[in-house]
Amino acid sequence: MRTDDLDFHLPPELIAQAPAAHRAESRLLHYRRPDRSIAHRTFADLPSLLRRGDLLVFNDARVVPARFMLKKETGGGVEGLFLGEDTPGRWRALLKNVGRGEPAMHFADASDVPVRIVERRDAGEFLLAVETRERALVLLSRVGRMPLPPYIKREKEHDARDDADCERYQTVYARVPGAVAAPTAGLHFTDELLKQLDAAGVEKTFVTLHVGIGTFRPVTADTLDRHVMHSESYTLSADAAGMLNRATRDGRRIIAVGTTSARVLESQPADEAFVERTAETSIFIYPPYEWRHVGALITNFHLPRSTLIALIAAMVGLDEQRRIYRAAIEERYRFFSYGDAMLIE
Repeated sequence: MRTDDLDFHLPPELIAQAPAAHRAESRLLHYRRPDRSIAHRTFADLPSLLRRGDLLVFNDARVVPARFMLKKETGGGVEGLFLGEDTPGRWRALLKNVGRGEPAMHFADASDVPVRIVERRDAGEFLLAVETRERALVLLSRVGRMPLPPYIKREKEHDARDDADCERYQTVYARVPGAVAAPTAGLHFTDELLKQLDAAGVEKTFVTLHVGIGTFRPVTADTLDRHVMHSESYTLSADAAGMLNRATRDGRRIIAVGTTSARVLESQPADEAFVERTAETSIFIYPPYEWRHVGALITNFHLPRSTLIALIAAMVGLDEQRRIYRAAIEERYRFFSYGDAMLIE
């Protein structure tokens, strides 16, 4: 399959720069595979669209405020994105505008914390020595900003919308810190909506997949089979495995909330029971694909030429994916992380 098959023109004004005023007020495109029907609803309609006994699988990863600014001794600014802390004080990060050599630097919002480059790696990644006794997540809580995707425009250092982003670029059920991008399909859920789903007999469980920087990277290979998929860590708990096994035994639908949950589920063996597991997955789902576990999907609208839109094409077929996206554009749905949602069943 050619990567060009996943391309489409999106009017730039449809790229959402802020979330809906209230989470569940986002629009919901409802697509039914049996009759290929498309209906236009709001996300608050979801409880009326699901069945008693359906099992929703959420990703409870919590986004860390991974964006930070460094200052060189010469006064220049360096943009950074935290990727992980392998050992105390040793950060993996992407840096922009760092220049040549190993300039002396400190955090723009913590001038008493020096930073030096230990190693330059591929694709703009660096190993940094951060000279503080604070663990990374503690320090980032006071110097970091939410790692919004590059298509959501904000001021480089401080923006009036930073506080709002801290709340809204996070699901209401986020629990396990470590992600550098939000599992955005979950951003539409509210505590009240979750209570309504409980009352309707819709079950829920949680997995954890820490969304990495690879989620922002487009497919650059000419064909999908030549694309090297990024790897991400996930955890499937014993409780989640038990609920998934019961749903499978009873013939009830397993509904992935987002592509991250779908990737965790589809990384499990097809003909075996779900078991507690912590592992890495680099699964790349694209047409043609035989789904193992996921019976329905809640997702946002994704970037052209991305691994995420390939996953949608794998679920509905390439021609239908194109038709759905044309309909969404004609109806002026809002796209990407802060945009509207789709239910595929």
